[in-house]
Amino acid sequence: MFSNALIISFTFGYLALLFAIAWFSERSANKGRTLSNHPAIYALTLAVYCTAWTYYGSVGRAATNGLEFLTIYIGPSLVAPLWWIVMRKIIRISKVQRISSIADFISSRYGKNVALGGVVTMVCLLGILPYTSIQIKGIASSFQILQGGGVTEALANLPFYQDTAFYLALVLALFTVLFGTRDIEATAQHEGMVMAVAFESIFKLIAFLIVGVFVSYFVFDGFTDIFDKAAAQGLDHLFVMQGESSNSEWFWMSVLSMMAILFLPRQFQMGVIENKDEKHLDTAMWLFPLYLLLINVFVLPIAFGGLVHFPAGTYEADTFVLAFPIAFDQQWLAILVYLGGFSAATGMIIVSTIALSTMVSNNLVMPLLLINEHFQKKYQHKLSQILIWSRRFAIFMIIFAAYLYYKQIAGQFSLVSIGLISFVAIAQFTPAIIGGIFWKKGARLGALVGILAGFIIWFYTLVVPTMISADYLPGTLMTEGLFGLSYLKPQSLFGFTELSYISHGLFYSLTLNTMLYVLISVFSKQTSKEHNQAVIFVDIFRYSTSLDASVIWKGQAYLPDLKTLLVNFIGPVKTDEALQDFIQNSGKRLNDKIYADPELVNYSERLLSGIIGSASARIMVASVVKEEEISMEEVLGILKETQELKTLNQQLKSNSLELKKASEKLRTLNESLQLNDMLKDEFISTVTHEMRTPITSIRAFSEILQDQNLPEEDRARFLEIIIGETKRMSRLIDQVLDLERFDSGRQELNLENTDSRKLILEAIDSMKHIFQEKKLRFEYSLMDFDAMVSMDRDRIKQVILNLLSNASKFAKTAVVLKAEVNEKDLLISVWDDGKGIPEDEVPYIFDKFFQARNQTSKKPLGSGLGLAISKKIVEYHHGKIEVSRVSNKTRFEFSLPLTQNITKSIN
Repeated sequence: MFSNALIISFTFGYLALLFAIAWFSERSANKGRTLSNHPAIYALTLAVYCTAWTYYGSVGRAATNGLEFLTIYIGPSLVAPLWWIVMRKIIRISKVQRISSIADFISSRYGKNVALGGVVTMVCLLGILPYTSIQIKGIASSFQILQGGGVTEALANLPFYQDTAFYLALVLALFTVLFGTRDIEATAQHEGMVMAVAFESIFKLIAFLIVGVFVSYFVFDGFTDIFDKAAAQGLDHLFVMQGESSNSEWFWMSVLSMMAILFLPRQFQMGVIENKDEKHLDTAMWLFPLYLLLINVFVLPIAFGGLVHFPAGTYEADTFVLAFPIAFDQQWLAILVYLGGFSAATGMIIVSTIALSTMVSNNLVMPLLLINEHFQKKYQHKLSQILIWSRRFAIFMIIFAAYLYYKQIAGQFSLVSIGLISFVAIAQFTPAIIGGIFWKKGARLGALVGILAGFIIWFYTLVVPTMISADYLPGTLMTEGLFGLSYLKPQSLFGFTELSYISHGLFYSLTLNTMLYVLISVFSKQTSKEHNQAVIFVDIFRYSTSLDASVIWKGQAYLPDLKTLLVNFIGPVKTDEALQDFIQNSGKRLNDKIYADPELVNYSERLLSGIIGSASARIMVASVVKEEEISMEEVLGILKETQELKTLNQQLKSNSLELKKASEKLRTLNESLQLNDMLKDEFISTVTHEMRTPITSIRAFSEILQDQNLPEEDRARFLEIIIGETKRMSRLIDQVLDLERFDSGRQELNLENTDSRKLILEAIDSMKHIFQEKKLRFEYSLMDFDAMVSMDRDRIKQVILNLLSNASKFAKTAVVLKAEVNEKDLLISVWDDGKGIPEDEVPYIFDKFFQARNQTSKKPLGSGLGLAISKKIVEYHHGKIEVSRVSNKTRFEFSLPLTQNITKSIN
């Protein structure tokens, strides 16, 4: 259908686009603009889980097993909400301990053991190799179908120099080397690779959705049409779960996918090593399951549509996605779908080979080289170059080995069957990891024996049958069992045949693995180093801020030797920067010291762990220091002391915060007391001034009245003035006494049902002449209400008069009174167009002794008690009073409840 030249052009054009995205991202990162530091990008990189296995294999599995294909996506969706408990802890441990791979993680947890790291690396290599091979198969199969081929068995027989998949594998290896091994530090984020993977996740999703829409709504008339035609051909058994065996399959496949999303090397690389912020998990916990939902919406329609439309044997079910566009002569859609599958496969190959190459260099190559003291001394200045080139060589070898596996074995099996075999291999790490981060008793020997036993059962039950099918082993092993024992048949151990071969292998391998891990850990004794690491891993959130002080180390270390060791791997500039960071964070000085501080030894080991792995870093540090064995009692004592010091620091910090809060409260209280003292002084000054004035008038006019010759009209006028002044003094004294009674709770109310409208009109009549004298426009609005309210009418009238009097003092041209009734309250408000109250004085306006500052250039008007008394009166009536500025007018408003149960006094 398509020429080789056209397909190759699009393929390498897509690869060139990936190169461009990665290169631009790396360049931006070097300029300080990190594009990948976004939670959505992080969630998209986790979609590397969806490989060619998903893009093609899910359709193939749906075509044979129906709804059961969903288990591979239900598991990750169910476990996603738990990422904040499990994944966050793994991320925190990895960042603090500078862990570079899943092998390094397990090795570091169990005492930084070299053998355990090597075993995990070998399991990953052998377990992931089949998975990588099916990505190559997916590329090769789709390439052949574009050329017009159908069934793809003949691909495995092509010589490598005629096989396009071989050349594509080489280009992918080159891409991985360029953007995955540019930095010697294995824990460094690969900006270019991350952005390329994120782009591929978007591209393969869009491509799959487009072809799904095409099949469902252009080839067929929607989902209903597809399922009706499938049922008519007898495929309705694929629509439902069938029997107890199907239920157990759903359970075991879901459990398997839960473990895969956490512990597949590519998932650990993207989810842990490439993570820039733990908080990105918040987004990933919902966005990643949404991604899985979208990419699976059209799996069943394509699978059933392919079974209905294509005669048996025309196409493998795995390739239905690409077969539809070709069958209906949709050339550009076929190219898009092909590139979508290509992106799904390449994403997995790139990330997996980076993760595996790091494991190989850090847990196999470096330990073997460093154990040889002669080699170490001779090539210590070239170890960094050896490390980086070992990773590059490992990348090519891994991809080449995957290609060979595809040619010899994987080409004969479906994508689904090979992919699930790899899932089961990686599931063997679950007991060691989950136990390691939540169970301090978990021991190195238990983890090692458990993983080895699980791996052996995995190999025998799942890999051996594929080798028998490829004629590498005799078929009698399947029919007669190992050593002729029928109960040792690979796919029916002990006669157990209720599960599919994948679930069967998972059940036996994981059960034996878990039992050995738990039993051996319970009865084995941990070393001091192992126990130290166990405590740190389990309680990482306690020790993450003081790790170097929490890791126990005892011995002698020379500072120049440690510096030389660091320079050999990270260079003199970065070594100086690292030491300065240590000084700044620890507060310890390194100048004029011959011996290095134990914390510096731990710090140096952590730096090297991020480059060569924890086990190799331990070997390197041990080569330049003299470490002494430390007893378990010392470890427990030091850890306890460290924790006690940390607890003490937290208590001191807490006490310091409490002291700061208390000081703030005292400062606020002191300011309040000073303000009250100032207001009291002002009050005394005002009261004495107010009382001196009438007393002076009374005395002066009384002396005049002593004159016997004073005319009668003058005598009467002077007596009237004296009486007025005495009333003024009485009002002032009454206000002070009122306030004292309100404050002491001895004030009593004379409650009676009162016509509130009539009361308000009486108060208005009392004030009209004052407004006229001051030439102020006075308006009122009573909103046509007639409310009988239980109140002390004289006191409420006092409040209204007080507010109107205040308004008359400050108004420029007008005063307005409004009264209305709502469902619960009687609301009365007084407005004036004066300059208003400054915002900083509003909180104090109802305080006793308070008067607005700068009322006039002379002494402030009034005693400063009117509003305070008004507030007390309103509150005694269970009401509220407040002041606000609305439309450039000052508004005092108080409310009285219409229905209330008011006592005569409030204590």
